[in-house]
Amino acid sequence: MERTSTINRTTGETAITLSLRIDGAGQADVRTGVGFLDHMLILWAKHGLFDLEVCAQGDLHIDEHHTAEDTCICLGRAIDAALGERRGLVRTAHSFVPMDESLALVAVDLGGRPYCVVQAEFATPRVGQLGTDMIFHLLESVATHGRLNLHAQVLYGRNDHHKVEAIFKAFGRALDAATRLDPRLEGAVPSTKGVL
Repeated sequence: MERTSTINRTTGETAITLSLRIDGAGQADVRTGVGFLDHMLILWAKHGLFDLEVCAQGDLHIDEHHTAEDTCICLGRAIDAALGERRGLVRTAHSFVPMDESLALVAVDLGGRPYCVVQAEFATPRVGQLGTDMIFHLLESVATHGRLNLHAQVLYGRNDHHKVEAIFKAFGRALDAATRLDPRLEGAVPSTKGVL
């Protein structure tokens, strides 16, 4: 069974189409109009070996907030839809990723309980067109709509670009590991409750 999904979301602020293939090759075509967000989603897909297509149009004449937020809402929904009943999943995983002087840790649990914790400090208000105050909100949006537990921590670093990049690479790698199918489960739901 192919683990794919396509999400369409149109509001008074944005119009987004996002397609995701969990078992991909890391191919990405991302066009949100927010260059740094595009960069983060492309490397997230590359390091997670997900195929990702995003076409977003938003009210960038105001700022990047609505476009970035709604894109991550769509990404979370796409993850949830592509995983279906989440049978046979490894379910939990983590990844440490260095980016030059920065080091990030991301741990995920696909148990269906949305929660997000981000521990990171940024020295600058923006990286490119994206406000650094948005980083927590974007990860929270993915976690909430993807029904996953996401913990991200920047252990140390100096450069804000490197810190955020390490987070997104680690998130991609952790999610890749958690979404793999464990043959020992034989398609069972990885929970004592029997459902996720």
